[in-house]
Amino acid sequence: MLRWTGEGKTADQIAEILMLSPSAINFHLRKAMQKLDAPNKIAAVVRAIFLNLLF
Repeated sequence: MLRWTGEGKTADQIAEILMLSPSAINFHLRKAMQKLDAPNKIAAVVRAIFLNLLF
């Protein structure tokens, strides 16, 4: 989900791809933000890239 967020996809678009609800996508993005200690989705993407978690 972070990769798609980094590519500019919205929660609605990601939800459609994964056949989930947008609220489920936002829940998982918030969890990723917490684990990466990021204040927002873009900061989470940047930290994930910096930590080589996205390739």
